[in-house]
Amino acid sequence: MGDGFIARDITFVNSAGPNAEQAVALRVGSDRSVIYRCSIDGYQDTLYTLSKRQFYRETDISGTVDFIFGNSAVVLQSCNIVSRKGSSDENYVTAQGRSDPNQNTGISIHNCRITGSTGTYLGRPWKQYSRTVVMQSFLDGSIHPSGWSPWSSSNSLKSLFYGEFGNSGPGSSVSGRVDWPGYHPALTLTEAQGFTVSGFIDGSSWLPSTGVVFDSGLL
Repeated sequence: MGDGFIARDITFVNSAGPNAEQAVALRVGSDRSVIYRCSIDGYQDTLYTLSKRQFYRETDISGTVDFIFGNSAVVLQSCNIVSRKGSSDENYVTAQGRSDPNQNTGISIHNCRITGSTGTYLGRPWKQYSRTVVMQSFLDGSIHPSGWSPWSSSNSLKSLFYGEFGNSGPGSSVSGRVDWPGYHPALTLTEAQGFTVSGFIDGSSWLPSTGVVFDSGLL
């Protein structure tokens, strides 16, 4: 929770297993926090990006259901995101929790690799204004063609903001993606720049002092 928290070369594990329901391995609520060259391993709700500005670089994150969730402004860059075999046939990488359209929060996955078991969705809306983008990342064949999944109700399908930009790999085709008002299969260059390290978390002003490698804009 302390501002400016940095974790480097550390493995965080919740070993509760695939049948334990929520089992958080790491919760971060620190402004200007950095997780660098770490590994965060669990199943359901592995990584809780609770609040404030966060940056993850060259970090391995594994899980099953909603395994990157919360309501921070977070950029995950050059990370390996792995959907594991769990107790269900369906996995969800993200569950972003923006509850008000005025909140400057969201999950930005940039230049990452998303791989794993079949039936993996990039995300589902935990709250009404859920916001998640996947940009310039490699998506393997485990990604469900529809890409994104609704929550139990469909109230948020107009108010959420989900987007993709410049992705590659067998799971990156947007031709079979969901047809929701809030889904953007091809972000504009300006929109995508708004979710970069510089544009989304003002990282160019505070990341240099940490000594961590980062890309401030699009690749």
